[in-house]
Amino acid sequence: MKDLINRVILGDALEVMRRIPDDSVDMTFADPPFNLGKTYNVYRDSKDFKEYLEWSKAWLREMVRITKPTGSIFVHNIPKWLTYFAAYLNEMAYFRHWIVWDAMGSPLGKTLLPNHYGILWYTKRPKGFKFYDIRSPHPRCRKCKVVLKDYGGKKNKMHPYGPLLSDVWTDIHRIRHKKRRDEHPCQLPIPLLERLILMTTDEGDTVFDPFVGTGTTAVAAKRLGRNFIVVDIDPEYVEITERNLKSAKPTKLNGCYVSVYLGRVITIRDRDWERIKDAFIIPQDIKEVEVRQIKLKRGKTLF
Repeated sequence: MKDLINRVILGDALEVMRRIPDDSVDMTFADPPFNLGKTYNVYRDSKDFKEYLEWSKAWLREMVRITKPTGSIFVHNIPKWLTYFAAYLNEMAYFRHWIVWDAMGSPLGKTLLPNHYGILWYTKRPKGFKFYDIRSPHPRCRKCKVVLKDYGGKKNKMHPYGPLLSDVWTDIHRIRHKKRRDEHPCQLPIPLLERLILMTTDEGDTVFDPFVGTGTTAVAAKRLGRNFIVVDIDPEYVEITERNLKSAKPTKLNGCYVSVYLGRVITIRDRDWERIKDAFIIPQDIKEVEVRQIKLKRGKTLF
């Protein structure tokens, strides 16, 4: 498998996965085509219902096979398909969470507004898998910086950086601006993958993605000091991924990997707070946090 590490592989996902040994990857993540008829360069995203499910079962089976007993399996998709994927994964892995990623959809008419994507999280065994509590900053008013959550009158006890995350993520948004996206119809934001990677892997671990598109998973892994094996069937996407990887730099703060977006730290491991907290401006009186935004001290660097 050494010949696959830190490579962007042009090819069919299933063929590449069959070259990877059992129990050899620390985290697998898949964001497959949703079978909604979207336009890709070399892939027809419009399979028959049964054909799509059988194809999906094939790569899901391979994902479980190659993931280590200490590792995690993540699948991103719309709820419609995740219900089928979960039923199949339940036969060979252990359900951990359905993560709700709050990402505004488009009104379809005569139905509820589809307002989230799901991320299934499974492990190969019920205990002994890697997991780290993670935190994100307190939601604040954009103008006055006041903490928006009430905390039941216990703001004096809140963590100075932010709360532990739940399984509903509302703080990472879809990429809407053209200047921040590549030529791909369904590009995921890097902070989304960084959060999953920080939550379930260690530095030097290996992350696998069979449908990498323009490189989100590979870039996130490189920025966080992880190895990667990523695949895509489109030569143009492989070229864009390789280009994006060249500009990806580690995002470290006081020796700890963190997720950064637009110059702001948006995800940390709870266990790293003591090591990185001196890089932030934190008021002496914790109550003042509600009117002062925590920010990096002048002169501190993430790279």
